[in-house]
Amino acid sequence: MAAPRHRRRGFSRRVQYGLFAGYVIAIVGILVAGAMLLMARFDPRAFGTVRGIVIDASAPFTGLGRAGIRGVRDAAGEIDAYFYAASKNRRLEQELADARRAVISAKTLEVENARLKKLARLSENLPRPLLSARLIGSTASGQRRFATLAAGTAEKVRPGMTVRAPEGLVGRVFETGIFASRVLLLTDGETAVPVRIIRNNIPALATGQGDGTMEIRSLLAGGRPFQRGDLAVTSGTGGVYAPNIPVAVVTEVHSDRAVARPLADPAGADFATVYPIFQAPVEEAPAQPKP
Repeated sequence: MAAPRHRRRGFSRRVQYGLFAGYVIAIVGILVAGAMLLMARFDPRAFGTVRGIVIDASAPFTGLGRAGIRGVRDAAGEIDAYFYAASKNRRLEQELADARRAVISAKTLEVENARLKKLARLSENLPRPLLSARLIGSTASGQRRFATLAAGTAEKVRPGMTVRAPEGLVGRVFETGIFASRVLLLTDGETAVPVRIIRNNIPALATGQGDGTMEIRSLLAGGRPFQRGDLAVTSGTGGVYAPNIPVAVVTEVHSDRAVARPLADPAGADFATVYPIFQAPVEEAPAQPKP
């Protein structure tokens, strides 16, 4: 028997239930988004708590994704190492010899610096590390650049704290959950770090450009203060970042500004160290002699 002509195509309860569920999900999403906007406008503290819960909930999935990417990268590295083992071995032996000479020179300079500081009666009140935690994810592209740190308020991590990898500065803690935190990376467009150039000790300001690089501008007018290969370290000016932490190396020079590449790569770093906010020492005025 032929189907009635007046019966509509797609007259299926499954399709109807699917459309109804889609409408319900869309309406609920709109209501939740509106509630989040109102909460962010009128109750920022509660909104921050909700964001912390989202960070904690997304941390396991971020870690799984990073583990998969790391596995693929390690497999590619093993294949590459198999075919180029001999040449890499010779290069590594040369680098090891150079590193041994550099370590000897560094130890000599360290002893000499300690002796000179003792003679000058100088002391550095640098913050001690709070903890070390695993970096379980980072933003690969986009204007906003964040990394996820597997430590939160349960480990006394607070917004504004400095995050450092063995290679150099990673960024600062932006917001925290109970068990995870978001780290604002150096390459984010909202990042600004006071630095100085090691070669000539010129103060500068390094800002993120959102494309994986940083722009460094000199705080002194005139001249060409930058060269390719210059190393920028934190100056400690204004607090937050302790002085002498490696930040970036200059790759391009454009008159009084330069483009630099951060030394620390959050995508390749497994662990990072969290430091308390650095408080720059305040020089006390000399005491007036009593009459």
